[in-house]
Amino acid sequence: MYLLFISHGDYDHMGEAINLVNNFKVEKVVFNCGPYNELEKELINVLDKKKIKYYSCIKELNIDKNKLYFLQTKEYDNENDNSNVIYTELNGYKFMFMGDASVTTEKEIMSKYNLLDVDVLKVGHHGSKTSSSKVFVDEINPKYSIISVGKNNRYGHPNKEVLDNLKESKIYRTDEDGSIMFKIKNNKLKIETCSP
Repeated sequence: MYLLFISHGDYDHMGEAINLVNNFKVEKVVFNCGPYNELEKELINVLDKKKIKYYSCIKELNIDKNKLYFLQTKEYDNENDNSNVIYTELNGYKFMFMGDASVTTEKEIMSKYNLLDVDVLKVGHHGSKTSSSKVFVDEINPKYSIISVGKNNRYGHPNKEVLDNLKESKIYRTDEDGSIMFKIKNNKLKIETCSP
């Protein structure tokens, strides 16, 4: 059984969700905070037909012996800032997934949480200049930064300033490195890539 996390309702983040639900044994789906858009409503119709449970705007989730923390602190008036921001520790390694959360959300998170020395950061908004402020990156001090970004995309992501902000970490990019997999084996973090 699988859990499906929807960072937020933009097509580039959940456009294949119905295919995933139709082709895998998804047990639960977690949506972000905020009202459902048309794309999310389409998915909910499928979930209802398949009797798959779904939740939105949750704060914590236990999976086996691990706990996921959803760090967004309030509901915003835009889909990106309503992204699920997920933090977890696995075998002593700290992971943080930013969705498309912007600098606004980063400030709110910094004011509420003390997150230091994150091992793996999934960079916000594909490396856009609206996310990954220097103040935020300096505070969480990621060892590895992952940027999910299309090759030669029309937005020019990732932004050069964001890359500069992340320069103290080892940066992996899907446009250059292909798929990126992190494995923890014998309490060691191992990174594997598969070229596009």
